[in-house]
Amino acid sequence: MITIALYITIAMVVLATVLNVYRLIKGPDAPDRVLALDTLYINAIALIVLLGITLGTRLYLESALLIAVMGFVGTVAMAKYLKRGSVID
Repeated sequence: MITIALYITIAMVVLATVLNVYRLIKGPDAPDRVLALDTLYINAIALIVLLGITLGTRLYLESALLIAVMGFVGTVAMAKYLKRGSVID
C-alpha cells in the first residue's frame, strides 16, 4: 500500500516539476522565473526525499539538504540582483 502511494506521489511531483519548467521558460517577467526556479528546487528536494524513502537509504536525505541550502542561496542572490542590479555591495 505504501509503495503505491509513493509511486503516485512521485508521479505528481514529476508533473509539478514539468509545469515549473514550463513557467520557467514561458514566464512573463523575471520575478516569475525566479519564483519558478525556487519551486523547482523544492520539487527536486521532494523527488530526492521520495527516492530515498523508496530505496530505504539515508544517503539521499543528505543530498536533499545540500540542494536546499544551495537553492536558498541562489534564490536570495537572484532576488537581490533583481532588486538592486548587483549581488555584492
